[in-house]
Amino acid sequence: MAIIDRYIEPLKKPGAQAITLRSGAGVELMISGASKALSSAPLAGSQIISVLSEILPAGFQNEVEGSAKDFSYDSPMGQVKITVITKGDNVSARIMPAGTGQAAAGGAPPADQSQTQQQKPNIAIGAPQKIDKLFNKMLDKGASDLHLKSGLRPMIRQDGDMAFLEDTSELSHDDLWALLKPIMPQRNIAEFEETKDTDFSYQVGTRARMRSNMFMDLAGVGAVFRQIPAEILTVEQLNIPQAAVNFCDHSKGLVLVTGPTGSGKSTTLAALIDHINTKKSDHIITIEDPVEFVHPHKKCLINQREVGTTTMSFKNALRAALREDPDIVLLGELRDLETTEIAIETAETGHLVFGTLHTNTAASTVDRMIDQFPADRQSQIRAMLSESLIGVISQTLCKKIGGGRVAVLEILVVNSAVSNLIREGKTFQIPSIMQTAKNVGMQTMNDVLIDFVKQKKVAPEEAYLKAIDKKSLADGMAKAGIKFKPT
Repeated sequence: MAIIDRYIEPLKKPGAQAITLRSGAGVELMISGASKALSSAPLAGSQIISVLSEILPAGFQNEVEGSAKDFSYDSPMGQVKITVITKGDNVSARIMPAGTGQAAAGGAPPADQSQTQQQKPNIAIGAPQKIDKLFNKMLDKGASDLHLKSGLRPMIRQDGDMAFLEDTSELSHDDLWALLKPIMPQRNIAEFEETKDTDFSYQVGTRARMRSNMFMDLAGVGAVFRQIPAEILTVEQLNIPQAAVNFCDHSKGLVLVTGPTGSGKSTTLAALIDHINTKKSDHIITIEDPVEFVHPHKKCLINQREVGTTTMSFKNALRAALREDPDIVLLGELRDLETTEIAIETAETGHLVFGTLHTNTAASTVDRMIDQFPADRQSQIRAMLSESLIGVISQTLCKKIGGGRVAVLEILVVNSAVSNLIREGKTFQIPSIMQTAKNVGMQTMNDVLIDFVKQKKVAPEEAYLKAIDKKSLADGMAKAGIKFKPT
């Protein structure tokens, strides 16, 4: 059953004429000449495209920019006609029973009507652009990032390494500006001209979304695009250990996913949220900069807010979330002291909060949380964190033998022993607890690295390179009989 079928179902009601999905607005039913809201949660344009992508005729999306385009679909409720309009980053779709005219349904929705209802997420969707050729080459290579620099050929990051993108030529400052400007939302053009850097998202057809950072350096304009896959991988596909999946079963508390930039934190978080979306009937609010994975509505109601477009800051959106009846809140980043404090308070007051930090180990994550606060408040925060913290997932990516990359996850489960160590300021003892509490699902990064080396998934040299405690790893590999000479 396609996702769109759930939206079509209300057309079975007597007098139902059309269903409208419009970016920046909820889902509406036209019934007996009147409009009735079926959901109040505003849709992002990318959500509509994602929902339609399962049933779009081949090549259809590239033909609809700026004008209405129709196609038919045989749904379980019978054949329907779907009219799609894209204009810039606005998307609308009207679904009518086959044979229904536009006049009977009240006319096609104006593509820009959402501008008067809510500020749009800055996700560019529409006709193919020249830069899409580079994105498609990048995606065909399975690369994670595309790097563009004035005076240089495009480069990609593939399996963790930088390499020139094949069959491309050097791009000047003017060449890059001509490629980038057409895909930038207007507010980002203004921000770039003022501050010399800006962040936005871009949709490459139905293949993937790109998280984009554009900047100026000494050579001229530059940009980096990180691939956000269109498909949200499941916890099973990512082999996320059950101890980490169990964090989703809590009704309140704080779960932190940490690691360096590009370590797969967003992918892990998306899988955990998708797991909840599949298993529970909750209200989830995500606050991100920018929105990365776009979640379809399964069993949960999901509102996704984007810093800079649908909210001014993480802390503003988090404060507002407390008045929006959430069960679960996802914070793209615990960026400052105030956001961290509100997140801890939110976790304490009966909500499940997921957040990210750029720390390398579970123990250092706890220290980073506490050290943000003034010395006279750290005792109080330590006590609050000891009660609210559920667990920490610290991760990094390693090159796999034979190609590709694999995520290495360190998992801290906060039991009574760990809670006491946090409260008493003895976080340096947490690694010892993790070594002796493997029966509850705890695992250290070094133990996982050694297991991957034994399984010949990861080379010893790569494991040593990515280890934080390198001496301990070298000792562990020696005990395991792995021949390796540290360099």
